[in-house]
Amino acid sequence: MSRLVVVSNRVTLPQKSGDAPAGGLAVALQAALEERGGIWMGWSGKSSGAKEPAPLAMQTHGNITYALTDLTKTDVEEYYHGFANRVLWPICHYRLDLAEYGRKEMAGYFRVNRFFAHRLAPLLREDDIIWVHDYHLIPLAAELRQMGLKNRIGFFLHIPWPPADVLFTMPVHEEIMKGLSHYDLVGFQTDHDLANFAGGLVREGIGEALEGGKLTSYGRTFKGGFYPIGIETAAFADYAKKAATNLIVRKAKQSVEGRDLIIGVDRLDYSKGITQRLDAFEHFVKSNPGHHNRVTYLQITPKSRSEVPEYEQMQRTVAEQAGRVNGAIGTVDWVPIRYINRSIGRPVLAGLYRLARIGLVTPLRDGMNLVAKEYVAAQDPENPGVLVLSRFAGAARELRGALLVNPYDIEGTANAIARGINMPLEERQERWGRMMEHLLEHDVTRWCNDFLRDLTAT
Repeated sequence: MSRLVVVSNRVTLPQKSGDAPAGGLAVALQAALEERGGIWMGWSGKSSGAKEPAPLAMQTHGNITYALTDLTKTDVEEYYHGFANRVLWPICHYRLDLAEYGRKEMAGYFRVNRFFAHRLAPLLREDDIIWVHDYHLIPLAAELRQMGLKNRIGFFLHIPWPPADVLFTMPVHEEIMKGLSHYDLVGFQTDHDLANFAGGLVREGIGEALEGGKLTSYGRTFKGGFYPIGIETAAFADYAKKAATNLIVRKAKQSVEGRDLIIGVDRLDYSKGITQRLDAFEHFVKSNPGHHNRVTYLQITPKSRSEVPEYEQMQRTVAEQAGRVNGAIGTVDWVPIRYINRSIGRPVLAGLYRLARIGLVTPLRDGMNLVAKEYVAAQDPENPGVLVLSRFAGAARELRGALLVNPYDIEGTANAIARGINMPLEERQERWGRMMEHLLEHDVTRWCNDFLRDLTAT
């Protein structure tokens, strides 16, 4: 069996004893690497002012070798904070107004991908299968091909892929499309993302769609597919069940004082629709006086990319809005919104999901959104909550039992919250059962196996 080589912007090292369990993606990739033997390479998260970073830091655990590279401060600023997160991220999330293209940052992005390729190449064997992850590393295969490598190389995009009219606003869109053509398999979260990619090739006149999911572009033929990423469904459900005895979860339950809990969990990002969600919650309370002082909305939002100005501003905006809503509709004995600006461990988070009558997952645009899947997996089968989900999240293509909303429609989202709060038990159970059955079958291990099966077959 060929070795597997995973390349991602950041590397998830094995958990130390006593640490919170790793996320489902890390668990699945580590299992696939352990089975085949292999390497996981990526950025260490460290940077320095040196012109040349230190040699690769290698550590082996079982069948897996972890290879971590430092980057210079200039590399981090141009490649990561610059082009990846101030051009590719906003454009892929349809936020053209926030994309700040700069030639220097673009050059840094391609330079760091070339640097990754030169660090990775000496570690490779002829029959290794290479799996590259996410928008930071789109040009990596082209750099490896230029060095003469003929290995099977797959790419998976974890975020949305926009339609042609959005993508083509980026000055270097053709170089990005050309970079993807050097992979043997390009995977997306949904059929819509795949259609946007293939349609862009055809519309630009740089490629065409063939039979069997194959695409041709820039003289290369490769496969496109969609592989909706899952979670470790059974394990997460077990976390939630066991969390009932967790001290933090028990205290949270007591503090709600019999009110219905609504929960939102998001990384602090403008794509998550947090401000629109706060507006919708306020509208729900004002329009449904019977629920005044009978609901609590818990919004957990860890800080994200605070070095990027848009994210720093977002943090201030969300905090101010939560305070405004609490001041407008709260009372002496009721704080409607609890806003937590830090990370919560996954076992505790699973317990909080299980307490919540409503899971409010309303991004303006999202590749998949695993919070939606975690919320469903965490529910008590005897008394499940209701998922209110944005139709613009990839998860909406799978979770047919959710109440789908347009997050820009504040009144519509407020109405969905009201419907979920008042939904009869039998309907809640039927909706949850359909979604849970799907999640158990389509978990993260299946996602990993399906992608590697197709990549191996190319």
